[in-house]
Amino acid sequence: MQLSYWELKNWFSKVDYTIVGSGIVGIHCALQLREKFPTSKIIILEKGILPQGASTKNAGFACFGSISEIIDDLKSHSEEEVIQLVQKRISGLKLLRNRLGDSVIDFKPYGGYELFLQKDESFFNECIQKLPFINDVLRPIFKTDVFVKEADRFNFKNIFEYLIFNPFEGQIDTGNMMQALLKEVASKNILILNQQNVTNYQELENQVEVVTNEITFKTNKLLFATNGFAGELTQGKVQPARAQVLITKPIHNLGIRGTFHLDQGYYYFRNIENRILFGGGRNLDFEGETTTELHQTKIIQDKLEELLKTVILPNYQFEVEHRWSGIMGVGNYKSPIVEQMSQNVYCGVRLGGMGVAIGSLIGKELADLI
Repeated sequence: MQLSYWELKNWFSKVDYTIVGSGIVGIHCALQLREKFPTSKIIILEKGILPQGASTKNAGFACFGSISEIIDDLKSHSEEEVIQLVQKRISGLKLLRNRLGDSVIDFKPYGGYELFLQKDESFFNECIQKLPFINDVLRPIFKTDVFVKEADRFNFKNIFEYLIFNPFEGQIDTGNMMQALLKEVASKNILILNQQNVTNYQELENQVEVVTNEITFKTNKLLFATNGFAGELTQGKVQPARAQVLITKPIHNLGIRGTFHLDQGYYYFRNIENRILFGGGRNLDFEGETTTELHQTKIIQDKLEELLKTVILPNYQFEVEHRWSGIMGVGNYKSPIVEQMSQNVYCGVRLGGMGVAIGSLIGKELADLI
C-alpha cells in the first residue's frame, strides 16, 4: 500500500511502542505504557475488525477456577504455584473492576457453581472429600472457606443433588467491558489500526521493522499480546484451543442465576439476563479443537444442545439463537508467559482460558518489562 506523506508522518514515524493484539492484554499493556511514558507514541495492531482471539468472544466469567480445576492443577503444580495462579486471577479481576467500574462492565456477584454428572460418581466423591483440603490451600488468599457443598435449587437433571458453591465469583458483560477499554485507549491518544496482520518482523540495531499485510514501518519496541495465536512466536509453548459457544433465545421465567461449570470444567454456562449462554466440549475432539479457525462443529454443537435438554434446561422450552467460537491460548503449564524475547521484542501470552481474570494483570506486567 502506498502511504501518503501525512499518513507516514502521523501514524508510522517515530513510533515508540507497537503492541500486536487489541484484546484485554494488549489494551492494558498500552494503558500501562501510557502511564509510564506520557508523551510516547503508541499504536496497537489488530488483525480483525474486532479483537480476534477471545476478548470479545468469551463467556464473561469473572472466575478464578472451579474446585475440579484446582484439584487438577495440583496434580502438576505445587501448592505454592497454584496459590500464585489463583492470586494472579484475583488481582487481575480487581484491576479490571477498579479500572472500569462494576456498573460499566455489569458485574453481578451471583457466585459460581460446579455440577457433577451422575456418571462421574468417583470424581464427585473426590471433590467432596478434598473440599476441606482445597479450602485450606486457598485460605491465605480469601481468609475463609471458598467452596461449600450446596443442594441443587435450580432443578437440573441427571446430576448429583449437591453442587459445590463459591461465593467469590461473578459474571460480566464482555461487550461492555471491551467497548469501555477501547474508549479509554482512544482517550489516551493510543491508535488502534484494525485488519493489520503482522506477517514478519526483523530486529534492527535499536529498532524493530514490522511487516503487516499492508504496511512496513519501524518501532522502538514490539510487544505481542496475541495469546492463542502465539504458537509460532513461542516455539510451541502456546497452543490454540477453540471454544465453541451458543446462546438461547429469551426463556420465560428462567430461574438460573450464576456461573456454572460441568464435567470437570470442560463445559460452562451462565445466564445473561433471561438467556442461557453455554460453551465448551473441547474434550470431545482435542485434536480438532487445537486450531485458530473460528468455526463450529456438529459433534460439539449437538452435545451442547443435548446437555441443555437433559441437564441444564430439562424443564424449559428453548431455542438456540446464535453460535460462535473464540480462541484461547493454553499449554502444558498454566503460568502465563510474560518475557523479553530479544533486545526490543516482548510477549505476554498463554492465559489458559482465564483471560477475563488475568488479562489486565498480564498486560500490566508486559508493559512493566520495559
